[in-house]
Amino acid sequence: MPRGSSPKRERQYEHIKESAERRGESEQRAEEIAARTVNKERARAGESKTASRESLEDISSGRRGGLRSHAGAQGPTYEQLYAEARRRNIHGRSDMNKTQLKRALGS
Repeated sequence: MPRGSSPKRERQYEHIKESAERRGESEQRAEEIAARTVNKERARAGESKTASRESLEDISSGRRGGLRSHAGAQGPTYEQLYAEARRRNIHGRSDMNKTQLKRALGS
């Protein structure tokens, strides 16, 4: 964390870092994610000396996460569907797209 950070930003950093580690990120990657997120929030709140235009104009990370949280799972990937079609020996699978594979598998 940068010198002079508030206790709130310190807690935010630790929370984001721990969350990233629980998702399976390496400690180094988790620290990078946390630092970038906190720095962006500091810039948006006017707590940093410099800030990029994108940091100031983009929606906040909290809002972005909230919007994404309701998207739900998109189902199995194309690769997963293709592997299942191969396992079931479905004819013409190599020419099918994701929707066609779902239909052929009855998913």
